[in-house]
Amino acid sequence: MKASADVASLALSLAVASIGCGPQDKPYEKKAEYKGKAAAIPAAPNLPVLTKKDGDAWTVNGITHDLRSVVHHDEVEDKKTTIVGYIVRTNLVPCKDKDAKDGGKEGCVPECAVHKKGKEDPEGCKAPIPTFWIADKAGDTTGETIQVMGWASNFANIHDAIEEIDKTDKDKRKEKDFIEKITDASTNIVLPDPLPAVGAKVKVTGQYASTFSSASGLAADPNHGIIHYESMEYLEQAPELANLPTMKERKKDDKKK
Repeated sequence: MKASADVASLALSLAVASIGCGPQDKPYEKKAEYKGKAAAIPAAPNLPVLTKKDGDAWTVNGITHDLRSVVHHDEVEDKKTTIVGYIVRTNLVPCKDKDAKDGGKEGCVPECAVHKKGKEDPEGCKAPIPTFWIADKAGDTTGETIQVMGWASNFANIHDAIEEIDKTDKDKRKEKDFIEKITDASTNIVLPDPLPAVGAKVKVTGQYASTFSSASGLAADPNHGIIHYESMEYLEQAPELANLPTMKERKKDDKKK
């Protein structure tokens, strides 16, 4: 037994010795300094500073950023809020084909949907949900925009509101009788006066979420969100009044004679 232990000990000693006698690492040699063409490294991009708030209201870019954020999504989703922006688009526009009956894809008002309240749209007439879009910059239809829905349930309500506004003196538009006449009976929402038109700067208050649901229809926009209209304050007026196809030309109060 002792002989076997001595043999094992000798073998271990030889193995350790062989490891210690291996080849030495090659000494470090400093390489010559590179003198070739410098690498072309692009400059760091100048990213715009994200401004989330404009006073007490959200900016369009600010709230859409947080809607898409894993961290902040729940802070803005399905919350009542106020957003400031310029109206850059509406679907209160005529269709390219005046005989069209479906304005959904084009985002236009088919003439068959323009009539007084109480009258049914003719069979096959399909109008979109009355909508306007706001952005942080006037005229910017290619950047971040938010849809505003729920301020009118259909175009018949808008038709009658236009008629009431145009025949009522400006100083009487705060009276209860006038307000009742431009209130949407199905939602109990008072239509905005002036009606939404491109170029106006507004502060819109309402429920902000990825989806919109009402008797008028359903809509979804998980990237930008939709604000379900409750009220609106005008900061700057639009250069022209909103109107609907087939209705007579409208004049602003300061241009009426």
